Amino acid sequence: MGPQTFSWLLLAASVAAEVAGTIALRYADGFTRLVPSLVVGASYAAAIWLMSISVRHLEVGLAYAVWAGSGTALTAALGVAWFGESMTLLRVLGVVMIVIGVVVLNLDTH
Repeated sequence: MGPQTFSWLLLAASVAAEVAGTIALRYADGFTRLVPSLVVGASYAAAIWLMSISVRHLEVGLAYAVWAGSGTALTAALGVAWFGESMTLLRVLGVVMIVIGVVVLNLDTH
């Protein structure tokens, strides 16, 4: 496996860690519950560390766009699935625009 492929896998793991931390925020209750609060801190620390390694072989702008966009989309989807949050047409449009933005940034790198 080449360094670029490995970097994309690390970036995916970073997204997963960031989403886990964001979901744990819901359970941390304003950082008043110890275990979920520790999960938030550890997840965000892992997300930043993994991203810092991935940008050794990926463009920072592209990596951040993929990280932020996919993290936002995944968090929104999990909010709907796990917490019963509403999925309005405006939210769907927002997620679609994020995906389009990430695709356009990726096209520009080739």
